[in-house]
Amino acid sequence: MSLLTIAFTLLFYFASATLLIGLAYHIRLYAVTPTPLRIPTTPAPTTASGMVRRMIFEVTLFNSLFKSNKWIWLFGWVMHAALLFVLLRHLRYFTDPVWSWVALIQPIGKYAAFAMVLALLMGIGLTGLGMKYVAHTDIVAVKAFFLGLMYFDWQPMPTDLVLNLHLLMVALLMIIFPFSKLLHAPGVFFSPTRNQIDNPREKRHMPTRDSAATESAS
Repeated sequence: MSLLTIAFTLLFYFASATLLIGLAYHIRLYAVTPTPLRIPTTPAPTTASGMVRRMIFEVTLFNSLFKSNKWIWLFGWVMHAALLFVLLRHLRYFTDPVWSWVALIQPIGKYAAFAMVLALLMGIGLTGLGMKYVAHTDIVAVKAFFLGLMYFDWQPMPTDLVLNLHLLMVALLMIIFPFSKLLHAPGVFFSPTRNQIDNPREKRHMPTRDSAATESAS
């Protein structure tokens, strides 16, 4: 096993562990943080089903951003949609055989990389495009490497420079994700301005006992 293979194997195990543990820690922290007041952004739903619908529209369509600024909403939604398709397209490296719907979205995911424009994401997108249109890499070997990581059957890591830069930035993104503003991805589900029901007259809101205990202990 080459030094490059060992380095990337350890790097991706570390990045994956950091991502999963960091996300689990912050999601638990969000879940136990008390919300002593009813503070939903009005007009707010007055039923649980209405709140669920609101969250679905907020997460998928960025509804509040659309009402606030149409241009920011347009570019923000395009960037997030592109990122989603790019991530889904990469599932082909972790599944064998490749799921039919993953194969179906390959062309969409390929062109979605053009819409990824934000610092580290731009570097990942540009190197990904470079492997597709400039310096082609052995995708069979790349898939074998990542399947090997999943099944603890380590395979040689391709030595292509553009691929190595691409994967280094991907690993860096995984590592910084739980400690950056990218946490708005899971955090939006715990936002009291979005996930609360506007029923202060019908039902008195009280923080849970566990939440209160956590607040006192801190």
